[in-house]
Amino acid sequence: MSEKMSVPRGGTVALDNVQGDLRVGEDATVSGKGSPPKLTVSGSVYCEGDNVFDCSLSAESLEAEGDVTVRGDLEVKNDVSVEDGRLEVHGSMSAKQVDVDEALIVSRDLTVEEADVGGHLRADGNVKAEEIDVGGRFEAKGEVEAQDVDVGGSLSIESKANIEHMDVGGRATVAGGRIREIDVGGSFESKAPLEFEEIDVGGVVRLADGNKGGRVEVGGSFKVDGDLQFSEIEVGGKVEMSGSGEGREMAVGGKAEVDGSLKLSENLEVGGKIEVEGEVSAKNMEVGGSLRTRKATAQERVEVGGSIDTTEGVTARLVEIGKRGEVRGPIRADEVLLGKDARVETIYGKRVILRTGALAENVYGEDVSIESDCRVRGETQYTNELKVNGNVSFGQSPRKVDKLP
Repeated sequence: MSEKMSVPRGGTVALDNVQGDLRVGEDATVSGKGSPPKLTVSGSVYCEGDNVFDCSLSAESLEAEGDVTVRGDLEVKNDVSVEDGRLEVHGSMSAKQVDVDEALIVSRDLTVEEADVGGHLRADGNVKAEEIDVGGRFEAKGEVEAQDVDVGGSLSIESKANIEHMDVGGRATVAGGRIREIDVGGSFESKAPLEFEEIDVGGVVRLADGNKGGRVEVGGSFKVDGDLQFSEIEVGGKVEMSGSGEGREMAVGGKAEVDGSLKLSENLEVGGKIEVEGEVSAKNMEVGGSLRTRKATAQERVEVGGSIDTTEGVTARLVEIGKRGEVRGPIRADEVLLGKDARVETIYGKRVILRTGALAENVYGEDVSIESDCRVRGETQYTNELKVNGNVSFGQSPRKVDKLP
């Protein structure tokens, strides 16, 4: 036969088993029996607030109005609900659904299906859940495994994460692992290798070495302390990589710096400046400002509005240099277009066009067209046709040859 037991307000009792429900009055303390002490309740526990369980607690469900402290493990078969208060567990905690208004603090592992905390959630051990919804701050020292994590404020995971979808309003910091979708309003940092499919961050992203992922979209800056494999990078501000990058395409509104090499199967677009210590390769390259690299190779097109600085040159089907652009290093392309008043060194191409006022050291092409006020300081060689429009200065007389150097 089940019973209903009550602990009076401000009282202190020692219990071991309750066959039924347990009601605990305000400011009451319940201690368990055994070693370590434990209390088992076959039914539900109702707490009126500011209650302490000086033992481990096992129950069907737990409801409270106000703060509750469990100085041991908390095992609840179904739901935990705490209104206008916080729940503090000095051991591990398990439940089906948890709803706490203010804060949930767990000293060891937390295992739930759903956790809804209005303010602060902290777990010093591992966390395993289907859904985690925190209005303020979520902190976990152990590993976190979850389907969905939604945090209004900040998130900190000090061990590996295995999360399908993570949505954080402010700042998020993890220690690597696997997060399929990352959506952060402020900043995101991973301090260890991370596997991901999509990163969407409004402010700043920083990744450690050895990451492998898909699409990255960042409103501010993106920094990688090492190598990165990716499908697409779109950054409004600045990109920094201390290693090499390999992916499908990259678009940067401001500046990009890569200490290693950058290899893309599709397009590279940079609004400002890009510096790659090694080799940069892509299907198409479009740079509004300047490109500095050891070697640049494009399957199709290279368009630069400002300057190109290389040691081994630029190779593409089409190379187009903007007005007053400047190129250091050789150009090798089927078609080369120099804008008005552009400055280049040696050009090798099938079709070469120098607009008004352009300057070149040497020009080697099949068909060469040079407009007025241009100057070629060294050699001008062609195999098919040379067109000169207006006043052009040649350091050496143009020569038609059977074969280009």
